[in-house]
Amino acid sequence: MTETPDLDPEDRKIVTLARSARARNGVPEGAAVRDETGRTYVAGTVALDSLKLSALRTAVAMAVASGAKSLEAAAVVTEAESASDEDRAAVRDLGGLETPVLVAGPDGTVRATVSAG
Repeated sequence: MTETPDLDPEDRKIVTLARSARARNGVPEGAAVRDETGRTYVAGTVALDSLKLSALRTAVAMAVASGAKSLEAAAVVTEAESASDEDRAAVRDLGGLETPVLVAGPDGTVRATVSAG
């Protein structure tokens, strides 16, 4: 992974997990979220005939299904320049307006940090 200067170790961890999910599953995106207790939830893009979810929305859904009450941060590894409005809305629903969403390229370099709001 290419190092991103000044990235908090916990944020670096979720970027690494997201990158690993993308590579391991051979999907367009990988994502990870960290809840209020420090637990992480990792997911890749879901592309079934009957169900299509981005990696970030899948990770948020996994957090909710596991009982998370809030999010501290989210990360997505993608070719896209930023997180989609829908992805940011899912993070915002659980984490709030100011929850940071780290957007990294396939090499793991964080290109942007945007708020969920």
